[in-house]
Amino acid sequence: MNRRQFLRSSISFSALSVLPVRLPLAGAAAESGTWRNFEVTTQVEVLKPEGITRVWLPTPLTVETPYQKPLGNTWKAEGGKVASQTDPKYGAGMLSAEWPAGQKPLLTLTSRFATRDIAVDLAGPGRTPAEQATELQKYLEPTELLPTDGIVKQTADDIVRGAKADLDKARAIYEWIVENTFRDPKTRGCGLGDIKFMLESKNLSGKCADLNALFVGLARAVGIPARDVYGIRVADSALGYKSLGKSGDITKAQHCRAEFYLAGYGWVPVDPADVRKVVLEEGGGKPLQDPMVIAARRRLFGSWEMNWLAYNTAHDLLLPGASRGKVPFFMYPQAETAEGRLDCLDPEHFKYQIGAREVAA
Repeated sequence: MNRRQFLRSSISFSALSVLPVRLPLAGAAAESGTWRNFEVTTQVEVLKPEGITRVWLPTPLTVETPYQKPLGNTWKAEGGKVASQTDPKYGAGMLSAEWPAGQKPLLTLTSRFATRDIAVDLAGPGRTPAEQATELQKYLEPTELLPTDGIVKQTADDIVRGAKADLDKARAIYEWIVENTFRDPKTRGCGLGDIKFMLESKNLSGKCADLNALFVGLARAVGIPARDVYGIRVADSALGYKSLGKSGDITKAQHCRAEFYLAGYGWVPVDPADVRKVVLEEGGGKPLQDPMVIAARRRLFGSWEMNWLAYNTAHDLLLPGASRGKVPFFMYPQAETAEGRLDCLDPEHFKYQIGAREVAA
């Protein structure tokens, strides 16, 4: 079986095995439940500073969305200068701090925000006002790790062959990813999101920053605006999924999701990576045909449980004042000393702890 036949066979199976869910919602987008308020505190310490030390932390989305609204940030950095800044292209909020040589770099950031579950009724009429063309164009552009030509374009065209509407194309890409990728527990952090390498090597494994980036890149390649949304889990799942939630100490609970834009409906939430997480982790591992996996697969095309904090949608981000180049995405604390950029996954040199708690309104 050649690659094109393989892609087509995967799509056909998906269409038969997972039917669209009709959500009983009023209007194009609806929120279920009430707003929940959370507080996330990040404490960062650079253990071996050299010369001037700089630290950057992501903050919650700076604008209100149907699923999240910011409630403010406070911080403390003795001996350091701190600025709250916003990336001009993506609107990514961040805290940047700087300490002179000889000062101990220690930073504490506390962010408050509110969330509520979101689902989009894709079976109902679309009434959401159109997004600005300039905003959509940002999420059609290639990035360093998300090219939209070559093997990415070829793969995307094969996956959506025969599909006419953007909704059908996006669903075909989602189902193909669920069918053909897998979560690799050995991947560091959340992965890199190098989708060209994934497709060329035929190693369709990784974690959320890999698998959801694959959705985003394939969607952009066929003209559908799409974006990664980088964030962190802040509470246990209320839906019975032990693998899809984290409370208390959330230092290693970073998770990115994805959205695609559909005219009349706005930004539609998806998360194929979490479907593969359920497959790998729930109950010691489950097949795709397991009822729990089927339920997650249906729910995660068009809805999110908001036990999760969204930071930003930025790619190829140049941190203000940084001397070591761009970061492919901004989900982890970042730091630099005179010796270079620190490995954000290396606790021996760059120590941080993140805690979450639900608070009263």
